[in-house]
Amino acid sequence: MTVLHKNFIGGQSVSVETGDRIKVYNPARDTVLAEIPDTPADMVDRAVQAAKKAQKSWAKLPAIQRANALRRISAKIRENADKIAHVISEEQGKILPLAKVEAAFTADYLDYMAEWARRIEGEILESDRPGETILFFRQPIGVVAGVLPWNFPFFLIARKLGPALVCGNSIVIKPSEETPNNAALFVNLLTGLDIPDGVINFVHGSGRTTGDALCGHPDVGLISFTGSVATGSAIMKVAAKNITKVNLELGGKAPAIVCKDADIAQAAKFVAASRTLNTGQVCNAAERVYVERPIADKFVSALADSMKATRFGDPLGGKEIDMGPLVNKAALQKIEDLVESAKKQGAEVVTGGKVANLGAGNHYEPTVLVNCRQDMDIMRKEIFGPVLPVNVVENLDQAIELANDSEYGLTSSIYTNDIRTAMKACNELTFGETYVNRENFEAMQGFHAGNRKSGIGGADGKHGLLEYTTTHVCYIQT
Repeated sequence: MTVLHKNFIGGQSVSVETGDRIKVYNPARDTVLAEIPDTPADMVDRAVQAAKKAQKSWAKLPAIQRANALRRISAKIRENADKIAHVISEEQGKILPLAKVEAAFTADYLDYMAEWARRIEGEILESDRPGETILFFRQPIGVVAGVLPWNFPFFLIARKLGPALVCGNSIVIKPSEETPNNAALFVNLLTGLDIPDGVINFVHGSGRTTGDALCGHPDVGLISFTGSVATGSAIMKVAAKNITKVNLELGGKAPAIVCKDADIAQAAKFVAASRTLNTGQVCNAAERVYVERPIADKFVSALADSMKATRFGDPLGGKEIDMGPLVNKAALQKIEDLVESAKKQGAEVVTGGKVANLGAGNHYEPTVLVNCRQDMDIMRKEIFGPVLPVNVVENLDQAIELANDSEYGLTSSIYTNDIRTAMKACNELTFGETYVNRENFEAMQGFHAGNRKSGIGGADGKHGLLEYTTTHVCYIQT
């Protein structure tokens, strides 16, 4: 019998007795794993009201007590890391070693955010008036809505819950309908951790029904969303009626610039890893390559070799692999369409270029394309899969100009052995992050934020924490 997940509201498991059901599939085997309810607006309201009620007393606790709650959660995650990793791998398609990294990083992230409890600071401002003191407070926003993606579903719980709770907010989380099983497991881990009822709530459902009700709720003070540009735009429209603050991490089309003085083997290794890590379903990974002409042939050959060597298949199939399936059939079809369009427009397949026939699952061959012009969809639209289009450039200035020619602005990278070249790129690339001679993966103490259609606000570090606060200035005349 298929498991039907319940919502978690006010510390209780709550069933949805009516309405649609959404099936959850194993993307490697095309089998049904579970079902979730498409939670209607009245039950979303119940979750928000539970969060609103709990937040008042939660905010009055010393921040260090709120931090200790995060530490209790992180300890429980570490105790159950293998089980968590298996669930992530089964429903999302992530290879088991990477799923284990996600579970461990989630625990580390909660501990990191807990450390901020004694570091949330206000200010004392100078006044123009005799006898007056001006105090600048950082205070909780209230109820936070956390709307999650499917690509790193367990970690994103912590990325939204950690800073929200330590700053004194409560939270209502809507997991992705593609990957709700890990969220249900997270709820089970909360048992016995002495976290007040209503501080943490989960509601399952589609974006159209549950997400819309949550993001349009007048008692939600902040919507933190990670996902597509289209959904982010829809959330902004829903949030506009209440002038709700939004924090949006959206798509990316990260350029990788490979200079003529680069370590070719290193560059090929890291760029290829960007497209095979999590099957290329990572918003900050390299999505297009600009390589200087003198080394183009050698680099493309090394890149193709790295992609060809990628082992892929069922992450729980018993074999050691490097890459699992895409999350669903729609994602597979999107990649197939983009590659076929590029081929018709003159791109040449160096390796891969087609759906992998493994009998079941959403598998696409690791692919390298050359002769890719800037005006092709493959160079402009987010791929989100194991495909790398390559454009040969004449010099660094041309590479930077083409790299910046994008509606996205999340991450970028450059490979060079010249510090002057690296600093020129850091100064002239108009992206939220630039990686120099390393893989595209951010640090929890950094600030993961983008420009243009890649989002509003950001996550991680001090600046990500402060996204979950509001300011309050008090003028005290004595």
